[in-house]
Amino acid sequence: MTKRETAEGRLPGDPTPRAYVARTIRVDHAGEYGARRIYEGQLAVLGRTKYGPVLAHMKAQEQVHLDTFTALISKRRVRPTALLPIWHVAGFALGAVTALLGHRGAMACTVAVEEAIDEHYRTQLDHLGEDEATLRADIERFRQEELEHREIGLENEAELAPAYRLLSAAIKAGCKVAIKASERV
Repeated sequence: MTKRETAEGRLPGDPTPRAYVARTIRVDHAGEYGARRIYEGQLAVLGRTKYGPVLAHMKAQEQVHLDTFTALISKRRVRPTALLPIWHVAGFALGAVTALLGHRGAMACTVAVEEAIDEHYRTQLDHLGEDEATLRADIERFRQEELEHREIGLENEAELAPAYRLLSAAIKAGCKVAIKASERV
C-alpha cells in the first residue's frame, strides 16, 4: 500500500463504494432521461415516416431503462441530478435537430450517443463491486440494448449523414460532458 492509498485501496478523493453506486445511479438516470428525450425529438420530426416505428421501439426500450433507474433513485435514496431541466430541453433539441437533417442525421445521433454510452457503461461495470450483482446485470442488459440501437442506426445509413464524422464527434463530446456534469451536480 502506497502512502496515497487508503486501507480499502482507494486514493484520497476517490468515492467510497456507496458514493460510487449513488453516482452511477444518478448519472444513468440522467442519461436514460436524456435518451428518451432525444427519441421524442426525433419522433416529433420523423414519427410519421417509415422510421417512426423503429424510433418508437428504441424510445420504448429507453423508457424501461429510465423506469429502472427512477425506481433505484427512490429505493436507494439517491439525489437525482439537478441538471434534468437542461437535459429535458437539450435532449429534445438534439433529437429534433438531427432528425431535421433527415433519417440519416437521426441515426447518426443514435450511433454517436450509443457508442459514448457503451464506453460509459463498460467503465461502470469495471468499477462496480460484485455485491452489486443486480445493478451490474441491469447495466449489462441495457448496454446490450444500446448496442442494438447502434446497429439499427448503422443499418439505417447513419454513416451517410451530412458531415457524419464531425456530427458524431460533437455528439460524443457532448455526451461525455453531460456524463461528467450529471455525476456530480
